[in-house]
Amino acid sequence: MMPFSDEDLKLPVSTIIENKVAPMLAQDGGAISLIDIKNGKVFVQLQGACVGCSASGSTLKYVVEKELKAAIHPELEIINVPQGMENSLEEL
Repeated sequence: MMPFSDEDLKLPVSTIIENKVAPMLAQDGGAISLIDIKNGKVFVQLQGACVGCSASGSTLKYVVEKELKAAIHPELEIINVPQGMENSLEEL
């Protein structure tokens, strides 16, 4: 169980995504946006060149997840939201 509320997580998660993760992805023409945080699960969407890229799963795990877990909490769960699923997070 997370020691933080979803509200508590929003600022640190968005700061890390904007300042650390997004610039790394941008080098390869990719982008990322934070969709929501629910029950300690961070819902992000890989965009730009990341969409349809075979390495996007690894990027999510080894870049996004690693940065967030190291900086905030090791049990954070990061979930990529496919295009068009933004309003159906409970199904992911």
